[in-house]
Order: sequence, then C-alpha cells, then structure tokens
Amino acid sequence: MKNKKLFFTYILLFIIFFCCIFSTKVFAADPKLITTIHSAFEKIESYIVKISTPAAAVAVGTGVLMKKFSFGDEEKIRTANKLMKGSLFSYAFILCIDLILSLFQTLLA
Repeated sequence: MKNKKLFFTYILLFIIFFCCIFSTKVFAADPKLITTIHSAFEKIESYIVKISTPAAAVAVGTGVLMKKFSFGDEEKIRTANKLMKGSLFSYAFILCIDLILSLFQTLLA
C-alpha cells in the first residue's frame, strides 16, 4: 500500500514537472508574471555586479592601507591580508556566478 502511494506520487510529480518544462516550448510563450520576475532578477543581477566592483576596490584599498600603516603589528597585517583575500575571492565568486548564469541563459534560450 505504501509503495503504491509512493509510486503514484512520483508519477504525479513527473507529470507536473513534464508539463511545466514543456508548456512554454509547446505554446511558445511565457506568462506575463514569469517575464516580469525574469526581468526583475536580471536587474538585480546587474545591480549586484555594478555594486560589487567598487565595493571590492574599496575593500582591497582598505586592506592595502591597513597593511601600509600597520607599523609592524602582525595582527593588523594578518587582518589586512584576510580582508584583501576575502574581498578578491568574493568578487571572483560574484563574477563566476554571473558567468554561469549567462551561460545557462544562452543554453536555455
């Protein structure tokens, strides 16, 4: 009895998934809500990329100045190195995510 319910649940989920994937391809249109949400996410993505560039530059500049004016204090030098590495890694992560999203967008279009 439990296996039948599980089987029918999987079949129902497969049918719903199949309909959701191929409904836009069959009817050659996206609903207005999906188009609005898609354009909103594109705007948010562009804002994040635009904001992250100066933020990373400020963080790296702050790290360089901390290192420059540490006057030999090892803790400040370590903090400055962590700040610079963290900001560069996070900026690279944001750029990689942007690259991956644009790749998926061209493959699915």
